[in-house]
Parts: sequence; structure tokens; C-alpha cells
Amino acid sequence: MDPLKYLAGYPQDLQARVRALIAEDRLGPMLVKKYAQPHTVRSDGQLYDYVQALKEQYLRRSVPLGKVVYDSTLQVMKHALGTHTTVSRVQGSRLKASREIRIATVFRDAPAEFLKMIAVHELAHLKEADHNKAFYQLCTHMEADYHQLEFDLRLYLTQLDLDAGK
Repeated sequence: MDPLKYLAGYPQDLQARVRALIAEDRLGPMLVKKYAQPHTVRSDGQLYDYVQALKEQYLRRSVPLGKVVYDSTLQVMKHALGTHTTVSRVQGSRLKASREIRIATVFRDAPAEFLKMIAVHELAHLKEADHNKAFYQLCTHMEADYHQLEFDLRLYLTQLDLDAGK
């Protein structure tokens, strides 16, 4: 199994630097030093309030959220760190749609910056369905360091895999 599966799309020289950090056992300590601040968002209710506050700050006029929960069935291995869905239900003669965001439970114990990054990512899907230029512009509007956080999150997931393999 390739230890850099989360970095597959990145340039080889960058992957080589990450491999060197792993070989020197410096990746984990570097991440701990850089992202030492844990978050206090432990329950689904707290997560809903957290994401709702971000939505109110940046996407006030977007569709309302029906549910935001931690989901233990999301598998990081299949590149699903969070999902956004529209659930349609028939109520009488009307069709009612509700937006749901599910965030992988790995973020319950992740640094605060990574929880914000994944929440911003899923909120951006309320406006932009695809991962296109407009989507990433919206992400960086909500979180200026979005691209660095996304890369560091990939490093964090790599370190979690290495720790699990010990």
C-alpha cells in the first residue's frame, strides 16, 4: 500500500519531501506543532451550530440546512471526508427538500483548522456542485488558507494511516 495515497495528485518533488519527513519520523511532530489547537465540537448538535454559524457568516442567502452530523460510516479510504445531500420527502401534495451535511467522525478528534476546512468545503457545495474554479474561490473566501489546510489535512490523514499501521 502506498503511504502517500492522499498525495497522489501532487508533484513528485513534493512527495519526495514528504517521504523524507516520514523516513526521519518528523511528519507527526511537525503537524502537532503546527496544529496544536483542538476543537470543542464533540456532538452532532454542536456540529450543527458550528456549521450553521459559518453558513450565516458567509452564505446567508443559501438554502437552509436540515441536518449536520458526524457520520461514522464515511470512509476516508474512499475519499469521503464529508458529504452533502439533498433529501426529498413528500408532505401532503408538496415535495419538500432538506439539505444534509455529514462529516466523517475522524474530524471529531482532528485539529480545529481541519474541521473548519471540511465544513467550508461542504458548505461551498450548497452553491457550487462541482469542484471547479468558482467552488475553490468560494472556499478561499470562507477560509483564506483553504488550499494549505487541504494539503496539510492530506498529510494528517497520511500520518493517521502510518500510526494505525504500527
